[in-house]
Amino acid sequence: MLRLILIFSLFMNIILADSECPIVTSIGDRRQDKNKLRIAQYNVEWLFIDYYSNMNCPGDGCTWKNDSEAKTHMDYVSKRIKAINPDIINFCEVEGCDELNILKDELDGSYIPYLKKGTDTGTGQNVGMLTRVDPLTSLSRTELKYNYPIPGSTCGYTGSVSSTGVSKHYITEFKFNGVNIAFISAHLIAIPTDPSRCAQREAQASILQTVIFEYINNQYEVIMIGDFNDYDGEVLDVNNNKPISKVLDILKGTSGDYAGQYLLHSVSENIVQNERYSDWWDSDNNCNTASKKDYSMIDHILTTDLIRKNIVNTFVYHDYDEYCGKYDSDHYPLVIDLVF
Repeated sequence: MLRLILIFSLFMNIILADSECPIVTSIGDRRQDKNKLRIAQYNVEWLFIDYYSNMNCPGDGCTWKNDSEAKTHMDYVSKRIKAINPDIINFCEVEGCDELNILKDELDGSYIPYLKKGTDTGTGQNVGMLTRVDPLTSLSRTELKYNYPIPGSTCGYTGSVSSTGVSKHYITEFKFNGVNIAFISAHLIAIPTDPSRCAQREAQASILQTVIFEYINNQYEVIMIGDFNDYDGEVLDVNNNKPISKVLDILKGTSGDYAGQYLLHSVSENIVQNERYSDWWDSDNNCNTASKKDYSMIDHILTTDLIRKNIVNTFVYHDYDEYCGKYDSDHYPLVIDLVF
């Protein structure tokens, strides 16, 4: 009987291994310099090793057409992480904990993976992290829903009223040198200029605004991080892309239900404009990598003022080329250095 239990337990671990790893079991800090903290936001473009049937990935449903391509892509991602050397790296478009564990094993042994499974069963994509500093709380989610279009929406959506949640996100907490920090990660619905998705994305931002406000109201500093799939109308990117939505304004606290009750700042304000791009998209489908218009800034890190004052360096890691047939991600990592 004991042998059967052990076999069943092993079988269940194999099944569940790729689902999530949100639980913090011990608190550790594996940074060499405890006064410095490097955080990176990195959309890793379909970081899938296990086959996900709903999307046929690896396969014809995503960028990597077979297991070999998916593994090569993983090696490229690992190489970029080694070059950046972040203490906390937030991932978008990762399948699950199997992929995070593979990355961890290819790095220096100082990282622990955390991932809270989302509800995007269509793509199977999730957000997660590798970190040298363990969170104080296990990763959680909010299941709040919000109707769209929101009041005063500028998206141009003319459909019926609908409701949405934030399918890909997690919430956790850190403490650095006595500073309590809420760390909120999200990957919002794609396509900045599509009216329907714009309206839904504004509702997703409104849900996250509630989370941000509640933390700030409880004396927490906030880092809001992820691929928001939208432009910042205040801190313009390399192509002066302007949003049709209020997504960034809502998250920053200048619009929405809690407008004027808190304020977040974009770390991109520290980057010169011609370096403000984190995403490559072959907009005209001609693989012309010389086209400047194919670049935009849709990955963001927003912070409260205390965090902002402790940022000593901000950059987008652009040390690889984007082109059709590449094995790197179609996004570049956004990186900040903090000194507390």
